[in-house]
Amino acid sequence: MSTPNKDIEKVEVRVKWDPSPQGDPPNDLDIIAATYSTEEPFGSPAYLVHFDSRAPDGTITLDRDSRTGQGLGYDEVMTLELDRLSESYTRVIVGVAIQQRDGHKTFAAVENTAVQVREGYDTLAENDFSSVGGATAAVVAEFVRDTTGAWQFHDTVRGFDGDADSFAATMGNRPTGV
Repeated sequence: MSTPNKDIEKVEVRVKWDPSPQGDPPNDLDIIAATYSTEEPFGSPAYLVHFDSRAPDGTITLDRDSRTGQGLGYDEVMTLELDRLSESYTRVIVGVAIQQRDGHKTFAAVENTAVQVREGYDTLAENDFSSVGGATAAVVAEFVRDTTGAWQFHDTVRGFDGDADSFAATMGNRPTGV
């Protein structure tokens, strides 16, 4: 169905952080996107996109991946082409998880974190993870297709404590109290 309303078409989710101090295990943050079908908009994702995978149709791609946070600007960047995503998907959740290979590490233990959600030159959301400092992962964006087929953005930051696999499996669950 076509509509004269402008909706969200193509977005970037960008994450940056400082490297760990010399001699400490590296800070490794990863962007994870989960897609949910119209038949099952909550619960288990239809598929995940992260550092070693991609969307089957190429609509969600990880354009930049960092294992250390070294570099200038944003260390990880994921592009979501929502306008090309099949109508069989109604929800996309994007999160950030800290790899836990070398022990329990939270956002509070990683210096100068930031996440930004952009559409073209417009910033839809920015956050520094301070509200979820004790978490090891966080949902940072939710995109939902409305009844007209247009994508809507919901700015959210919800923390999670656990490993990246557990987070990826549950990040699209219905938030408590909703």
